[in-house]
Amino acid sequence: MAFAMMILPCMDAIAKYLATAQLMQGQSMSPGQVSFYRFFFQLVLTLPLLVTVGGAGAFRAKRPWMNLLRGAIHAAATLLFFTAVKYMPLADVFAIYFVEPFMLVALLAIFLGEQVGWRRWIAILIGFGGAMIVIQPSFEIFGLTSLLPVLCAFLFAIYLFMNRAIGDADPPLTMQTVSGLGGTLFMGAVLFVGDLSGSPDFAMSLPPSGFVLVLLLLLGGLSAYGHLLVVHAFRLAPVSILAPFQYFEIISATILGFTLFGEFPTPSKWLGIVIIVGSGLYVIWSERKMRAEEAGVP
Repeated sequence: MAFAMMILPCMDAIAKYLATAQLMQGQSMSPGQVSFYRFFFQLVLTLPLLVTVGGAGAFRAKRPWMNLLRGAIHAAATLLFFTAVKYMPLADVFAIYFVEPFMLVALLAIFLGEQVGWRRWIAILIGFGGAMIVIQPSFEIFGLTSLLPVLCAFLFAIYLFMNRAIGDADPPLTMQTVSGLGGTLFMGAVLFVGDLSGSPDFAMSLPPSGFVLVLLLLLGGLSAYGHLLVVHAFRLAPVSILAPFQYFEIISATILGFTLFGEFPTPSKWLGIVIIVGSGLYVIWSERKMRAEEAGVP
């Protein structure tokens, strides 16, 4: 889990580079096109492994439509995230995005009836307050774009909620491959419609060089096997133990943003990040304590 959280921001750094660098005739690659390649190469890289490990029958998911929908929702979240990192610093986007655990707790409480005490609700509200500290200066600079990570977090919370709802119906590799197919189909349709509308964030293009193709393959590989590590981790250990490792992504994103793009959070944004992380860790700790009490563990 820790390794996955350290490498997955590399995927987002590649997406930011492709969306901002002058790659072809003075133009960068649109976030919509990068998102499509992300899922397309995820599918390309996981499908042979799936057939090798489990044979052709392994592709037959027990809940194919749910996994395809998971992929579409994940693709929509990825598109919002890649669009955000095109215009905003990596660390800012990650900090705002980390309201996702609070949204997931709320969804589990509302739709699956999981118990959430008043202390955790207060921690959730404080966490959103920390997000507002990060969003406020970003909103003045980037406008409504600064809200894209919030929408991304909401969609990803739904994606994780579906993971919990689906349970262990299919093996992780099958889930990841079918999800990649769903994301590819969804992004193909969105990219086609967006390109027809003339939006520069959905412009269609082919990789202009071998170097860009290698970056796109690396993007697909990081997404495929990074998320596969996460799925395996959640099957080997409880959520309460693994969840804190998600905050490693902020560390990785800050290092990558500073090293590659010269970005570093301001003191006020660091304050917001500390509040978000602290509130999230409290929510995770309280859930772990509640699970232990339910199991009769002192």
